[in-house]
Amino acid sequence: MIDLDLLRNNPEEVKANLALRGYDLNISQWQTLEENRKVFQVKMENSQAKQNKIAKEIGLAQKNKENIEDLKSKATKISSELKDAKNKFQTNKIEYEDFLLNIPNLLDPSVPLGKSAEDNEVLKEAGMISSFDFTPRDHQELGILADGMDFEAATKISKSRFVIFKNSVAKLSRALIQFMLNTHTNEHGYQEIYVPYIVNKDSLLGTGQLPKFKEDQFQINDDENEMYLIPTAEVPVTNYHRDEILNSKDLTLSYVSHTPCFRSEAGSYGLDTKGIIRQHQFEKVELVKITHPDKSSHELEQLTADAEKILELLELPYRKVKLCSGDIGFGSSITYDLEVWLPSQKKYREISSCSNYKDFQTRRLKIRTEEKGSKVLCHTLNGSGLAVGRTMAAILENFQEKSGSVQIPKVLRPYMDGQEVL
Repeated sequence: MIDLDLLRNNPEEVKANLALRGYDLNISQWQTLEENRKVFQVKMENSQAKQNKIAKEIGLAQKNKENIEDLKSKATKISSELKDAKNKFQTNKIEYEDFLLNIPNLLDPSVPLGKSAEDNEVLKEAGMISSFDFTPRDHQELGILADGMDFEAATKISKSRFVIFKNSVAKLSRALIQFMLNTHTNEHGYQEIYVPYIVNKDSLLGTGQLPKFKEDQFQINDDENEMYLIPTAEVPVTNYHRDEILNSKDLTLSYVSHTPCFRSEAGSYGLDTKGIIRQHQFEKVELVKITHPDKSSHELEQLTADAEKILELLELPYRKVKLCSGDIGFGSSITYDLEVWLPSQKKYREISSCSNYKDFQTRRLKIRTEEKGSKVLCHTLNGSGLAVGRTMAAILENFQEKSGSVQIPKVLRPYMDGQEVL
């Protein structure tokens, strides 16, 4: 959620910033909601004061054994007025909060202007793109050849856009997860955290997936609570410190978490529906940082470098891009995407989005720290370190041989019991 004081005092400035990402802030609607909030609150408070006063008058009259019929009639009228004021205030409050929750984050001044991914700024290209003397297979074909992927059985068990990994491919997936966790904890200093895969509505509201992206979530039937499968470990990990005041000496907090992730992927199509690039269930190793506002720019560079290190160790060709104003995510203020090369598609594909949300999430989550006797909102950052399925797809495609076998990256072989070829 953006700063309410900024919206109240400088709505045109907010509107201009949001317009860069294609969002049209309706200032007139906002001002009406804000004015109604004040008016209905005053009416509600005045009616409540009248009700308190008439209750005292009735009590005094009863004590003096006086006739209270007129007072009771007056009290009934005031009670009706209070109920009406409360209803109007509550209706406006729902509209007011919904309006605010659907406003995206303000863009960092360094975000390049643009309308789509075509306008993203390429900052770096790393690694050697393999030159094959044969037509490279895609990862789905390679996985099936290795008897390691079964899409038909997964569809039978569940539905389309699921996959079963088995044999060496399942082992490769497990090896990647352990390799990533070890690297981030042992070399990059992250604290590993294991979190629930099912979260409540407040958790998704806090990190910004609700209400904006409700159609992308898998909701759980629960008679008592509104519950969801996690779309990413970012949600439970960031919510770990919801409603807390953190000691500034403890910042920056850096967490790494491996979880499955669940997304409905509403509206996705084309190449993404083939193979394991865009599944309903997938594995990720997620990096999350909670830091002081003065440190968040530095921490974004560090988090991105930590994710890059995984790609470098795996010897995968990739590039780093800064997302433009028209391609950046709803809650992010600035984002670097890491994109890995897929030979079968002859293009780079996103494998990690490393974002600084600044105080957008912490304003919802009320995660603060103390500074000079006052409380300030922390900043949150997150990014994949990395998406496991996409990393595996990149390994299969970039390390394939003409026969259909796949060389296992050297850094993974200790996690594969010395196995060198898939």
